[in-house]
Amino acid sequence: MTQLDDARPGDWLAVDAVGGGPDRRGQILEILGAAGHRHFRVRWDEEHESLHFPAQGTRLIPEQQAGAGPRA
Repeated sequence: MTQLDDARPGDWLAVDAVGGGPDRRGQILEILGAAGHRHFRVRWDEEHESLHFPAQGTRLIPEQQAGAGPRA
């Protein structure tokens, strides 16, 4: 089981940028898939929603650690 299997709606994802840009952060709105194959509907900092299939470089930030927002 990975840390992402413990994700809950309201938690945040931080995704390492490719090519040196800023990291992306988004709040999990919905969890899809089974344990070990989770993917998420996420509302990103840029104010759009998409499905995210995590890969290396995706970190979970529990809601209580995110503070008031994604960059806290």
